[in-house]
Amino acid sequence: MTAYFIRRLLQSILVVVGVSVVVFIITRAIGDPARMMLPLEATDEQVEEFRERMGFNDPLWVQFWDWSKNAVRGDFGDSLWQRVPAMELVLERMPATLLLCFTAIALAVLASLPLGILAALRPRSWLDKLTTSFSLIGVCIPDFWLGLMLILALAVAVHLFFTSGYGTWRHLVLPAITLAARPWGRITQIVRSSMMDEMHRTYMMTARAKGLAEQRVIISHALKNASIPIVTLAAWELTRMLAGYTIVVETVFAWPGFGHLAMQAIERRDLTLIQADVFVVALIVVLMNITIDFIYAALDPRVRLA
Repeated sequence: MTAYFIRRLLQSILVVVGVSVVVFIITRAIGDPARMMLPLEATDEQVEEFRERMGFNDPLWVQFWDWSKNAVRGDFGDSLWQRVPAMELVLERMPATLLLCFTAIALAVLASLPLGILAALRPRSWLDKLTTSFSLIGVCIPDFWLGLMLILALAVAVHLFFTSGYGTWRHLVLPAITLAARPWGRITQIVRSSMMDEMHRTYMMTARAKGLAEQRVIISHALKNASIPIVTLAAWELTRMLAGYTIVVETVFAWPGFGHLAMQAIERRDLTLIQADVFVVALIVVLMNITIDFIYAALDPRVRLA
């Protein structure tokens, strides 16, 4: 276990370093960073002065060395758009994104478990067909379209919730439902298929033969053994959200998370802020992947990590 943890930690460090190198190379390869970051009306003298101040005139390896030293300390420089440290901006927006993502995945799991279990208990019934159809719609429906429809139906028409902003539960409900739709569809499908696989195994017949109540057989035996793929998928869906899947939803609802911040940075050609945002996302994905591995091992003692 310890050896596996050390190995995964080293691999994660390499992944973060690799992502950082790729981001640095891309931001230098797409053109003159000074021209990209300054307004179009900037004069040649202003561009040259900006290059000198930002170190863009130095050799590429010197630029990368200076950038790496600062990145290790979490210093990506000041955002040209907001005139404050880029990492500070990203960290300020992180609580909003975390709140949205964890609320969405909680909604998805809580809605998918009962529906998936009931569909598995009644295969080919109207409930099974309805659940399967709606879960497929949830997977396929575009986030931006669903968000706009929810705004029109529940915010504009009946004024139950707010269309944008952050601060109260009425701001949170619509973006959380929109973000939860696709994970709900996927998790519902995996709950149904996993439970159907478990319902016909030998240990289920043994549990029933012992006289255990059907509810206990389903919850304590079938669901427990079916939980590995369910938890793994739910954790992966949460990782996808934190890795930037929230950008569309945050933009539609003007939710002040770091996904919306990344979109604003791209629109304003703020390379410093883009680099800080990508670095944080890479770090989150790496940490979540390690967490998923350990959750899987905790649920299934047969898994040998080292």
